[in-house]
Amino acid sequence: MELLKNYIDGSWTSSIEENTKEVINPANQQILARVPFGKGTSKDLEKAVLAAQVAFHDWKNVPVMQRVQPLYKLKTLLEENTDQIARIITMECGKTFAESKGELQRAIENIETACSTPTLIQSEFSENVARGVDEFMIRQPLGVCCCISPFNFPGMIPFWFLPYAIACGNTFILKPSEKVPLTMMKCFELLDQIGLPKGVVNLVHGGKETVDAMLEHPLVKAISFVGSTEVARYIYQKGSAYGKRVQAQGGAKNPILILPDADLDLSSKIIADSVFGCAGQRCLAASNIITVGDENGLVKDSIYHASLTKKTGYGLDEGIEMGPVISKESKSRIEQLIQIGERDGAKVILDGRNHKVPGFENGNFLAPTILEDLPIKSELMKTEIFGPVLTLLTLKSLDDAIEFINSNHYGNMACIFTSSGASARKFRNEVNSGNVGINIGVAAPMAQFPFSGWNNSFFGDLHAQGRHGIEFYTQTKVVIERWPKEWSRKF
Repeated sequence: MELLKNYIDGSWTSSIEENTKEVINPANQQILARVPFGKGTSKDLEKAVLAAQVAFHDWKNVPVMQRVQPLYKLKTLLEENTDQIARIITMECGKTFAESKGELQRAIENIETACSTPTLIQSEFSENVARGVDEFMIRQPLGVCCCISPFNFPGMIPFWFLPYAIACGNTFILKPSEKVPLTMMKCFELLDQIGLPKGVVNLVHGGKETVDAMLEHPLVKAISFVGSTEVARYIYQKGSAYGKRVQAQGGAKNPILILPDADLDLSSKIIADSVFGCAGQRCLAASNIITVGDENGLVKDSIYHASLTKKTGYGLDEGIEMGPVISKESKSRIEQLIQIGERDGAKVILDGRNHKVPGFENGNFLAPTILEDLPIKSELMKTEIFGPVLTLLTLKSLDDAIEFINSNHYGNMACIFTSSGASARKFRNEVNSGNVGINIGVAAPMAQFPFSGWNNSFFGDLHAQGRHGIEFYTQTKVVIERWPKEWSRKF
């Protein structure tokens, strides 16, 4: 069984740590590889930081037009290897092949946006702010930047950060999730081919020991993270305490509101895709479905039938629309949360527990699940399930729905389905959420826009992607200058 190596200073190197963790295919429990996992990985991180710091001294002075040239090569290589990488994503993460390819397309879009860094990083200049005085602001890189990426989008999320960081003149260290390291191993094989100087990009495996080493190391200037709110808060607090810039994306409990004037058939299909896509394991998955004026249960019936048709199975098989959840522990946790819903009074009108896929009986499969009549005060209403489970809630008015949504401590995404411009405008203006969808089930920003998050869904000031990425990975310097005329006469 392959023991994965680190990528440090332009070379694949073995970890100091001898203990390992198995990388498991969630559809069949096949062991795909072993990854270093233990205290020794902090020493691997130290090597990577020192290599990145040495590389930074030269890389920061490379003209920005030259810094983005390798990114064009990377975009081409990712496009040429999309199918191979997508298969790896499906095998170690569980999502369908189509979802894996879509994820990589989002990664490529971020690389394309980062190629615009020469424009996005331009100085701001004001002439004659006072008589004979000019003033301008320039952006300069920070230094060594680190990323801790999650299991659910192993091919996309690292590229929310890496291309912007290096285009701005920083060096970069990635710690992929120990559950899904193979995707980035392949991507770093491609990164090794694009002509970056040694030490500009590095990959180190590990768990909490590696993360804490990043947070504490004095040469690390910035940390990017995506994961649960609990860990995001920890990383933000500890990283900030050590004087680092931190952007930490946390969890979510995303609501979708359906008004009586919505297109019922269209909205039901889109909502089912939002809830059950990627087996509900994404921070923009819908979870609470809120209806207004659905006395006859038409919305419920429509969503029920749309959900019933979802075909669950192995992501590389044809026609599959939903794969397994990442681990047996995740499956057990989701099933326990469904039981809590039942205990609180909810009716399970579509039950995806105990779902078996022929030929994959040991897989971590859950089929679509729908809970109805969950009390509004139930803790499950505000708990991130991170699985293929939705709750149906009926409220009296748009105002009641907005009040309910804003009572949640998360604020990642909120969506509304309606044909009323006035209702949509009220919703987008008043709802406390960083990403808002109108007749959209997954309000995922394109790469040129920041991936926003509010409240406990995000810790920091500047989000991933786009101009926010440029601002996060640079620090501003303001220069005020005067050149008296009498000085010029001396030369």
